[in-house]
Amino acid sequence: MSDKNALIQPDRGQKAIAIHLVDKDGLETFRKGLSAPQRAALDAHKFVADGYQYAVMPDGEGWAVAAGVANVADLSSWCMAKLAEKLPAGTYRRISGEPGPAMLGWITGQYRFDRYLSDPDAEGARVLLTGEPASIGAVTAEAEAVMLVRDLVNTPAEDMGPTQIEAEAENLHKAFRAEIRVTRGDLLEREFPMVHAVGRAAARSHAPRMIELEWGDPGHPRIAVVGKGVCFDSGGLDIKPSSGMLLMKKDMGGAAHALALARLIMQARLPVRLHVLVPAVENAVSGNSFRPGDVLRSRAGISVEIGNTDAEGRLILGDALARAGESEPAFIIDFATLTGAARVAVGPDLPALFTREDATAEALLAAGKACDDPCWRLPLHEGYREYLKSEVADINNAGSSGFAGASTAALFLDRFVPKGIDWAHLDTFAWRPAAKPGRPKGGDALGLRAAWHMLRQRYG
Repeated sequence: MSDKNALIQPDRGQKAIAIHLVDKDGLETFRKGLSAPQRAALDAHKFVADGYQYAVMPDGEGWAVAAGVANVADLSSWCMAKLAEKLPAGTYRRISGEPGPAMLGWITGQYRFDRYLSDPDAEGARVLLTGEPASIGAVTAEAEAVMLVRDLVNTPAEDMGPTQIEAEAENLHKAFRAEIRVTRGDLLEREFPMVHAVGRAAARSHAPRMIELEWGDPGHPRIAVVGKGVCFDSGGLDIKPSSGMLLMKKDMGGAAHALALARLIMQARLPVRLHVLVPAVENAVSGNSFRPGDVLRSRAGISVEIGNTDAEGRLILGDALARAGESEPAFIIDFATLTGAARVAVGPDLPALFTREDATAEALLAAGKACDDPCWRLPLHEGYREYLKSEVADINNAGSSGFAGASTAALFLDRFVPKGIDWAHLDTFAWRPAAKPGRPKGGDALGLRAAWHMLRQRYG
């Protein structure tokens, strides 16, 4: 992840190319203020102020840009992102207003994952000026958190296994003087038995572990952030078809979200006592893989019958959530690329949100809507708990009916969160199957900024 601080700079009157943001209601008035050559340029571009449409027009001895937006008075995070992707390198200034929330998309629109390219594109930066310099730090921090998620998710599993996830946590430990604790080996088997069982078949270089960070004043409200860190998911003995494995490098997307959110919290010095938990494993196939029909003992003491080894994410999260609950936090939030059923229900753009408390759901939904990172609530319906019944254990890890897969997975997790704790679960895709302005195809942060804005409002 490259340093993006220079992409947004304070406006000190430096020379810059003008950007005029125009919506359909203001197009006629805008045209009246232009010269004949400028109107001709708009006509040549067939510019009608559609969203993401832009046109280059003469401006004195140089040139300027007219860009269509949905509403000039209410800019989105992404309304200028296509300009950041397509315009030549240089310095730009919005005329007749500030870029506001569009600064985020201006930065993320210039993201490129070029780690493995022998000849990466060396195009220069597009710099945007703002007359609100106090906002630059917060916007840049959010953009860098988004791009951290993208980098981690886009990296193939050979280079982003449990060891590398631990290294990312070590970076946070060093940068913010957080406490770090990593549990492996025999101690992992005793303390986090389901994490150990899921990851034990992996090669030694990808051995399973529980990664924990703690940061902040113990006197502040305690919150826990949990992320599913399945660095690659073969499906285990219930092996996936080859087509189902193609994107499984992204199955640690929950861990990427948790680490990025932790960075935002610590960077902003949010007055909380933060506990980050990332169970990091590879769900591999070997002679000691856990099996369908096995009964696993969990950290919480709940016995779990394995109905499907490909429903492994909820197992490692069960141990992590149980550990998080032992400290009686005021709030727990977890991120996980948990179910295909969530994608069937709400598609790739919307994380499926589950909460115990209506007020928490409303806060997350409102925060996501306000910052262009929407979520969609699905039910923790009590009637579906029967789908997880087992005849030989306390619970089965795979629903028996085929119905409501996202809800039954969330209900499984709910069993491991102590009663009375405010808890939110985000079943996120962590991937963008098609590019949109400011959001290239590949790994992406979905639900991260919604959670951050909600936490900042609640605890800031």
